[in-house]
Amino acid sequence: MRRELFICCLFCLSLLTLSAQEIPMQEVAALEQVYGDVQESEGLLPMNELGIEFGYALYEAEITVEDVDPILAVENIRDYASVYADGKLQGWITDNQKNIKLTVSTGTHHLQLYAENIGRITYGPEILDNSKGLFGSITLEDVEIENWKMTPLLIRDCDVEELQFTPCQTKQSPCFYRGTFEIETPTDIFLDTSGWGMGEVWINGQYIGSFWENISQRTIPVPAAILTKGINRVVVFELKNNCRQVVRLSEKAIFD
Repeated sequence: MRRELFICCLFCLSLLTLSAQEIPMQEVAALEQVYGDVQESEGLLPMNELGIEFGYALYEAEITVEDVDPILAVENIRDYASVYADGKLQGWITDNQKNIKLTVSTGTHHLQLYAENIGRITYGPEILDNSKGLFGSITLEDVEIENWKMTPLLIRDCDVEELQFTPCQTKQSPCFYRGTFEIETPTDIFLDTSGWGMGEVWINGQYIGSFWENISQRTIPVPAAILTKGINRVVVFELKNNCRQVVRLSEKAIFD
């Protein structure tokens, strides 16, 4: 009886120690490593014309700003995009919020929109039009932006173990982060992504799920089967780049 109680106490202590771990993301990998074939067009092309059924695409163009803080307006966005100007996050657009004010000065700037296809339309009047990404037109102060460069981002298809990481530095654009944690006994746990924006997570090269700050779920289940005794690697792709550089282990699911 005492032996069983002792083993139980050791197990509970290991869970407590495990769940208290913070994992600093100490390395970063550039997103350019997962670029697909670039296409150029005068107008926007939806994801399906870029050969993307699910996942992410990057839309880029040069813009000329004549008045400070201009309004960028998107005709069609499915389903979500983070907006960057000269590598700095401006905000995000969705199907319900298609306008955004750019905090930029007058002159020429490099516009980047990282779009994600969250899912497919399965009901309603638009079920026959399953275009995803950006399509139609994008205007800046009512002037249409032309000459787009569009790049599939092969994030979910890539082998994160093959990415080239460097020591962490301040990174304002979307990228991959990597950190390590150590455990004595693999067990089912959760990864807490509180404070991060939107993206994907892998542990030891295995994809475990996605996160989004707009939903109540803050943790991703991590099965014991993909963990190893000793050092384990976690890779996070961050789309919005909230400048968060720590994830945590948790022994239970966390919801807001």
